[in-house]
Amino acid sequence: MIEIVNLHKSFGGKKVLNGINLNIEKGETIAIIGKSGCGKSVLIKHIVGLLYPDDGFVKVEGHVVSELNTKDLYEIRKKFGFLFQGAALFDSMTVGENISLPLVESGNGYSKEKIEKIISEKLELVGLPGTENLKPAELSGGMKKRVGLARALVTNPDYILYDEPTTGLDPIMSDSIDSLIKELSQKLSVTSVVVTHDMYSVKNVANQVAMMHEGVIHFTGSPEELLQSNDEAVVDFIKRTWV
Repeated sequence: MIEIVNLHKSFGGKKVLNGINLNIEKGETIAIIGKSGCGKSVLIKHIVGLLYPDDGFVKVEGHVVSELNTKDLYEIRKKFGFLFQGAALFDSMTVGENISLPLVESGNGYSKEKIEKIISEKLELVGLPGTENLKPAELSGGMKKRVGLARALVTNPDYILYDEPTTGLDPIMSDSIDSLIKELSQKLSVTSVVVTHDMYSVKNVANQVAMMHEGVIHFTGSPEELLQSNDEAVVDFIKRTWV
């Protein structure tokens, strides 16, 4: 379980998070929505300790992330897979080398054969078998997202954080990524946090939605409750994004 309590964060005097409160239950897929620049990515970076709050805290399985020492923070991070917005692949590395990076950096002493087996399994899982030796420049945008997801899955995480997984993709590829998120959530029983402004993705993958507005969680509920809401901020957001 992830508990976010009274979380505050400012940058250069600009308040981005102004008292976020949110519980993310084990096994659920929650979409975090809101206008561009409202702090969605800032919020999920706090969950894994990439950013630290000015006030409040994030608690993962009973541990306050900002209070952990380096060793314990590293152990908590092992529970997470993170799909960055642009996939964040290293252009000079092959697909296989990109995916294996968390295993190599873990210092667990995996053999070359074991790493190759894991890479193959994860690529099969995201629908890209046999692409180990390709370079990112040879991949489409959707393929890059899938490779980024394979890397996020390589340590068998309990939680997966998706930062705008369908941004920049055409509708067909977006549907494909949505289906993959849903399939992985069911097959692996992971807790998924999907940051998005894509209402189609919300409807396709989430069983819970949290909408950020003016630095706080303005709405929580199911996708159906979101679409039926008469709240002015919710209605305005849906009108602007449901195209």
